[in-house]
Amino acid sequence: MQTTGHALAAADRSLQVEYAIRDVVLPARELEAQGHEVLKLNIGDPIPYGFQPPQHMLDALAQAVAAGHNGYTASEGDPEFVDAIVRREQRRNGVSYDASDVIVGTGVTEVLQMLLGASILPGDEVLIPGPAYPPYDSLVKYFGGTPVHYATLEEEDWQPDVDDVRAKLTDRTKAVCLINPNNPTGALYPETVVKSFADLVGEHQDHAFLVSDEIYDDMTFDGRQVASATVAPDVPMVTLNGMSKVYLVPGWRLGHSLWNDPTGSLAQIKEGVLKVARNRICASSIAQKAAAAALDGPQDHVTAMNDALRVRRDFTVKRLNEIDGIHCARPDGAFYAFPRVESLVDGSGPWKDDKEFVLDYLREEKVLAVHGSGFDPEYGRDHFRIVILPDTDILGAAFDRLEAFLQRRLSP
Repeated sequence: MQTTGHALAAADRSLQVEYAIRDVVLPARELEAQGHEVLKLNIGDPIPYGFQPPQHMLDALAQAVAAGHNGYTASEGDPEFVDAIVRREQRRNGVSYDASDVIVGTGVTEVLQMLLGASILPGDEVLIPGPAYPPYDSLVKYFGGTPVHYATLEEEDWQPDVDDVRAKLTDRTKAVCLINPNNPTGALYPETVVKSFADLVGEHQDHAFLVSDEIYDDMTFDGRQVASATVAPDVPMVTLNGMSKVYLVPGWRLGHSLWNDPTGSLAQIKEGVLKVARNRICASSIAQKAAAAALDGPQDHVTAMNDALRVRRDFTVKRLNEIDGIHCARPDGAFYAFPRVESLVDGSGPWKDDKEFVLDYLREEKVLAVHGSGFDPEYGRDHFRIVILPDTDILGAAFDRLEAFLQRRLSP
């Protein structure tokens, strides 16, 4: 086929999308193509590290296929799965939802995309934790809104600065986002913090609502995650959750939104989300059948999973803080750590920024992490994110290489 040399223009909204977690995979693939083995600490997928979903979930998936549930299901979610979600929320959080309050999507990212696409108007602002999971920032921009990042405090194990949230919440704010536990820091927010967010949104509920991302809710090590809807039933909010993390099936791509709308202020936005949901047909029918069995079935795997991750967390924090030039706050949930590189902070190192640091670490030591500025250019800079999913032998090898790397590059 001949080409004319004329390139058709891409939409600016697509070209500005960045996803640091997978963007760093490309240079790692180049090293692998050269025959190098790369220790990958970049993507939050438990499966490659030996974690597996409980057997009754796998059995339910096979049974769903055999029983013929291979066609489309309702756009808002398979009724059996939706009812199981409602039962879990009542059982875990003491919150009563109707089936009509649940909308199922293909992973939390699609649910977030539908929500922001239906709610953001030109000039709207969305308050996002700094640092945060990258799609929050990129999707707000994609739909023409302005992301406003509020501070989280590293010296307080990355707890949100509620005063900063208050200062940045204006008449232009459409939504305030809370990610609890947080990705990338692993911070777990106590009930007092969750209540503070709800109170702030309640004061501005004529133009704003709360988005509470709770995908890691039962993945905690030193306390229990408090659902926002539990402490703030009178505040308009949309809770995001799904099966990927706690139920160890990220490839099944199941997420859902839960709508708490006591004043009816979210009705039009919800109808917009439902229209988008119908337009894209439905999430996986067989995965939803199996997920219903997971929510209603034994939960023994959660304790085993958290026990294993707690060991990895403790090892990670201890070992990283033993390395000269690295500081790591303690994560209390999810499966990430977000260490700080001191030589980036004071400018004494040879790297211009944390991305260059991460790529240098990859090239020299064959360990793949994610640069902190990919989660927030201000509050994430001078850091990097790693997953704590591998066993301690693999983590230890990565950290030994990090220590050697720093000693070599920072030696006089």
